[in-house]
Order: sequence, then structure tokens, then C-alpha cells
Amino acid sequence: MTDRLTIMLAQIPQTVGNCRSNADAILKIRKEAGGVDLILFPELQLIGYPPEDLVLKPSLLAAAKEELLRLAQATADGGSALLVGTAWQDEGRIFNAVALLDQGKIAAIRYKHDLPNYGTFDEKRIFSAGPLPEPVLFKGVSLGIPICEDIWTEKLCAHLKKRGAEILLVPNGSPFESGKYAIRRDIVTKRVKETGLPCLYLNRVGGQDEIVFDGGSFVMNRDGEIAVSLPQWQSDHSVTHWHNAAGEWSCETGAQVEIPTGEDGKFSDIYQAMMMGLGDYVRQNGFSGVLLGLSGGIDSALSAAVAVDALGADKVWCVMLPSRYTSQESLDDAQACAEMLGCRLDSVPINPAVEAIDHMLAPLFAGKKPDLTEENIQSRLRGVVLMAISNKFSPMVLTTGNKSEMAVGYATLYGDMNGGYSVLKDLYKTDVFKISLWRNKHKPANALGPDGYVMPERVITKPPSAELREDQKDSDSLPPYDILDAILHGLIEEDLSCSDLVSRGYDPALVAQIENLLHRSEYKRKQSPLGVKLGSRNFGRDRRYPLSHQFRSSHS
Repeated sequence: MTDRLTIMLAQIPQTVGNCRSNADAILKIRKEAGGVDLILFPELQLIGYPPEDLVLKPSLLAAAKEELLRLAQATADGGSALLVGTAWQDEGRIFNAVALLDQGKIAAIRYKHDLPNYGTFDEKRIFSAGPLPEPVLFKGVSLGIPICEDIWTEKLCAHLKKRGAEILLVPNGSPFESGKYAIRRDIVTKRVKETGLPCLYLNRVGGQDEIVFDGGSFVMNRDGEIAVSLPQWQSDHSVTHWHNAAGEWSCETGAQVEIPTGEDGKFSDIYQAMMMGLGDYVRQNGFSGVLLGLSGGIDSALSAAVAVDALGADKVWCVMLPSRYTSQESLDDAQACAEMLGCRLDSVPINPAVEAIDHMLAPLFAGKKPDLTEENIQSRLRGVVLMAISNKFSPMVLTTGNKSEMAVGYATLYGDMNGGYSVLKDLYKTDVFKISLWRNKHKPANALGPDGYVMPERVITKPPSAELREDQKDSDSLPPYDILDAILHGLIEEDLSCSDLVSRGYDPALVAQIENLLHRSEYKRKQSPLGVKLGSRNFGRDRRYPLSHQFRSSHS
């Protein structure tokens, strides 16, 4: 049995479903590792996480097995062993597994025991739960390998300790949500304290549709101190050095990255999540860039800034779509935003199309006063123009609606909701203001956009307006955003009843109205583009409501 080990943490992205590409990336890391004893890769690294129903395809499982055997054969040279996450089929059941590859063979396989089935997770539907796993023996050292959710409860780690584990190695696919990094640290601290074992916590990095993975891997010694930490929001790898003294393993202090905390840390994480979600979605799906309507308002300004930071100004195309209600202030602000960001801005007035539609519908609408119908026509014509440009030149249309609007249906189906992705979908309007202020003062380290201001201050301070009728303001239709967002947060993230919110001091009639709007707008959200998950309860994988139902807590 050795008394020294070198273990590399490989915090890298994955491509869901491309086992060959993922295996090649693993081999590249191994080649560059310089002969460390063992390399730990994230959860399901070989097939990508989350695989959803792809994992039910026999051809994917066959490809994963073929690539796993190829990786195993690569270790026949006596160099670094590999701990690789993959899907594994055994007696007709599919498991979320991790395989130890060493000396040219699959030396051991262990299965995930605790399958999460809440929020973004749906693993019980596609995987079978493995038994409580036994430790894996490597160079005479007993390694416990809890897979992601396995470490979130006491049972499995206690079992590994009882069965002789000396070190915990935890491969993860832990999605980002605001504040989750601190929660992960707290969970690992509890398991380390309970078992008396040091822990390597490795998380993947990268975007996958509506969820993003922020990395932030670390090593915690038995005393709860961090020995090594990796950055968030970027690929990285680090060799950790371990020694055994008096039968207890510890990791030598190595590179450590300071993780921002407080309000700046929160806003930085949210902004980075939006960048990563959009950037990886565009790249993985082969779009040439993005296209968005730049209105002169704060939502489109922030969306454009995120796009430029994620993709570069040359891949962001903005279009101003003025109507007769568009103010000169909005035209000036849109122009200023585009100039600050350095991206293309074109103008396509929609008045001719509005007049044509008015003329077409005049016989049918005779005797009817203008109302929301005419407002929605403008929004839908803008959607038509953007989709036409997208079809002709291939950039993906980026929608710009925020969570507050999506919650109460303050958005036009087949109009401003058109598009392929939304970076603000899980960001309340009050946070849109805060994040915009933050970005004007801070530039993320890996952002491709400009230093300094990305939008004029007036865009942030002026009253929000859809500008679909004369002198329109959001406040004509909605309560102040600080009140609206507090009520929505209670209804969505906290699952509170109307009476709960009334007890907090909110007007009963207003709360009932907001709840009704929230439920009535579900059909719009079902048809909306996906958007990056930022909080604990996004509109998408986290929250699945029927479109047709009569429940109202105000009536119960």
C-alpha cells in the first residue's frame, strides 16, 4: 500500500450524446497530466449530463461502452488511471455509474444510489438506483465514490466509512442556482465532519440547454479546511498531492481561488450563468450568432450586453423596430447601447406593415375601438421581421423578456416571445435593474465585451414602457415592480398561498389578481423559448403546472 497519491481534478465541460468527443477530451487531459496516479472526471462525463431520454437509446449505451473500453485500453501503458462517469447497463437496467479504468481494463464500477427526482432532476425515470456502494481499492488505498446526490445525505458516506473508505471522491453534475456554491461547501463540511474523511468535490462546468454548471471544485481536508480550490465558470484542472500519516490521509495545500461573496458575488454569478448558458447553447447548436430587437429599454439592453460578453460583438446583430409610438429617447438609447457594445444596429420601421394590417382588418373590425389587439399586432409584426432576418442570415433570435413579465403574461405570444433562447427568463425585473447597474461597473474576467458602461444610465433609470400606445408605461398595467416581484417570489419560489402573502402586508385583491395572472399565463410559458436557470424555481424543468386547472389559493 502506498502512502502517497497524486489525484488530478479535471473540471471540464461535456457534449451530451457525443461519446467519442468526450472520450477524446478525457484522453487529451490524460496525455497532459504527466503521469499522475489518478484523474477524476465529473458525473456522466462520457455521455454528458443530463442525458434525459437519450440514455434510453441502446445505440447510445453501446457507444458509451465502446468508448469506455477504448479509455480502459489506453491505461495499459501503466500511466494515469481514470475515474470516469458514464451510463452502464447491467441485466436490462441502466445505471448512473463511475468506472475505475486502470492497467488496461475496467477495474471497478460503482453505481449512483440516491437518484434525485426534484427540480431540474428526473433521474428515477431513466436510471435504476444502485445498492449502497463498496469502496474501490486503488494502489492499496480504499476510495469511497459517492456520485453527486449521494453526498447530500448522511447514509451513504457513513456506509463507505464503515466499509473502510479512506478518502471520498465525489464526481458531480451539480447545476448552478444563485447561492448554491455555499450550500455545496456546507454539505461537504457536514460529511467530512461526520466521517472524519477528506473529500475531493469535483463539479462539471458548462451550459446544457436551460441549466449551467459552474465548476467551483475543491478539496476539503479532515479538519474542514480547504486545501485546493478551482475557479467557477471556466474549465480547469489541478493536481492534488496526498500523503498518509498515521493511517490518515490529507491533501497538501495547493492553488486556491477566491470565490466572490456578498452582493457582488451574487450578481457576478448570475451574469456569468447568463453568459455561459447563452454562449454554449449558440455554439452547441451551430448558430452563427444572435439577433435581437433593441428597443432602447433595459431588458433588451441587458440581453444585448450578455450576448456581446458571451459571443463577441461581431456575433450580435441588433435591430431597432420603431413604430409611431417609439420615442426619440428610445431611438437614441438603442443607438447608444449598440455603439457602447460595438455591435451592428439596423432599423426596420414597422409602420408600413401596421398600416397594411389595419387596412386588411378594417372591414372586420368596423365599429370596434382600438385596444390590446392593435398593440399585439405591433409586437407580432416585430417578431415576423426578426424571424425573417433570422431565416435569411441564420442568427438565432434572442428574446428579451424577464421573469416578472413571463409570470403575469405581460408578453405577446408569437410577438416579443419569438426566439430560440432567453437570458432573462429567470431574472425578475428588479434584478434586471440591479444586474444592469452591476455590469456598468464590472466586467467579468472572461467577457468579450467592452470595459466600462454597456448601456446609458438613462436606460436603467427611465420608467419601463412597451411603447405600444401613446404615453404607455408598465405601471399602467402592473403594480410597482418591487411589490410585484415580492408577491411573485412568494407564489413561485416559496409556494405561498394568498393568505400567507396577505399576512406579510400585501393587499388581498392585488395578491389574488397576481395569482390569477400567474396561473392564466401558463399556456404562454409552455410556448416560450427556454432560458437559463438562475434561481431555485425557474419556468421550465423546475416548475411543471397544468395549463387547464381551476385552483386558486385565494378561493381555498
